[in-house]
Amino acid sequence: MTIAMPKPDQEVLARRAAIVDALRAIVPGEGVVDATREMRVFETDALTAYRQLPLVVVLPQTVDQVAAILHYCHAQGIKVVPRGSGTSLSGGALPLEDGVLLVMSRFNRILDIDFDNRCAVVQPGVTNLGITRAVEHAGFYYAPDPSSQIACSIGGNVAENSGGVHCLKYGLTANNVLGIELVTIEGEVLRLGGKHLDSEGYDLLGLVTGSEGLLGVVTEVTVRILQAPETARALLIGFPTSEEAGAAVAAVIARGIIPGGMEMMDRPAIHAAEAFVHAGYPLDVEALLIVELDGPAEEVDHLLAAVEEIARANGASSTRISTSAEERARFWAGRKAAFPAVGRISPDYLCMDGTIPRKALPYVLNGMKALSERYGLRVANVFHAGDGNLHPLILYDAAHEDELQRAEDFGADILRLCVEVGGVLTGEHGVGIEKRDLMPEMFDEDDLRHQQRVKCAFDAQHLLNPGKVFPVLHRCAELGRMHVHRGQVPFPDLPRF
Repeated sequence: MTIAMPKPDQEVLARRAAIVDALRAIVPGEGVVDATREMRVFETDALTAYRQLPLVVVLPQTVDQVAAILHYCHAQGIKVVPRGSGTSLSGGALPLEDGVLLVMSRFNRILDIDFDNRCAVVQPGVTNLGITRAVEHAGFYYAPDPSSQIACSIGGNVAENSGGVHCLKYGLTANNVLGIELVTIEGEVLRLGGKHLDSEGYDLLGLVTGSEGLLGVVTEVTVRILQAPETARALLIGFPTSEEAGAAVAAVIARGIIPGGMEMMDRPAIHAAEAFVHAGYPLDVEALLIVELDGPAEEVDHLLAAVEEIARANGASSTRISTSAEERARFWAGRKAAFPAVGRISPDYLCMDGTIPRKALPYVLNGMKALSERYGLRVANVFHAGDGNLHPLILYDAAHEDELQRAEDFGADILRLCVEVGGVLTGEHGVGIEKRDLMPEMFDEDDLRHQQRVKCAFDAQHLLNPGKVFPVLHRCAELGRMHVHRGQVPFPDLPRF
């Protein structure tokens, strides 16, 4: 029996065709993708449990093209989802079926390297690791280093305020960005900050960093570059229990020692990473700390001894200090490959991202064990232990009908646990769609309305990345004074180009 499929609405098809034609006039050549097969590559980001084909994909190459696209979409009331490399783990770049997907991957040039001012000016499509590769010949590097740094783009890092294994000492993206060029939904080009360390007036740079594509599209980033430390050595510390490892983390920080990085992995993550990378991890421990100290050689030697002493006092069963740059790199290679390594032992997994006070680490780890038993799903833990940023990997099989739902419920309970102990819903992955409906766990209605007032000041029609972050979207007119009427610019005193 043949079932007649409903015909596409002719008015909808005509509107889509008009949008495609308008975008092709702005971005000629191969810059517009509208065939279903070719758009499949853009239907999801790294939160692969969710997929949606966009209305059309556009890949601009110039700031003028980005401004023209946004100006057109604003005038026509068309939704726009900005996208970088698509490594977001919160669904932040998930397309909309009635929205334009604005892909910034062609913005991939390093525009200026200024060693005197210790900064680099780059386009948003440049990879995180690409910045370090461009300056390392002169003894410099870019500090934030997410596990996906070989692929993730600096524009996406700005959108999500990404961190990495060295964020404990050197900060998140927000601490390492000096300036941004931003295009608003009206097509206005704004500059926030620059090569200088601080700007007068409102901290709009801090507001935009971590705004998840809701306020504008970043077209240029000025980042801080740092001189590589004289010495850097890493210490592998094994523990019989995760609770003892967590106590050691708190004890190190309480001593006033701020390592360059302090990461923790539990037994499932250790075994998966070692089988994948062969980093030399001990396999007879329940938890592993990787602690890196950097600075002058004498200081590093002193701090390594102090950390080893603290670890032994907190029940460490094994310690091993790197003796070469190559060995140190292997220690970190296992940690940075933990996500793909876990992918080898489970058909699917959800990577969560919550942040807690360090002192709550043992309590939360025990709580996750209980939740694992309740939901009947395994969990592997890798996280930035020094600053309490947890990344539980919930293992499931989407081929089993209810496992994705159980995994999502498990993840939601982990995040509720984080908030319960005084933590927050996200440390660096963003809210996106993954944590959107959990926002009321952390914010009351007044909080959420104030946040949306900021959104309205930049985007009164809610055209930029709608459906992300806010569980309920209020019309700007309902939210009061910060409403900006169509055509107005939210901050008229900012420089425009």
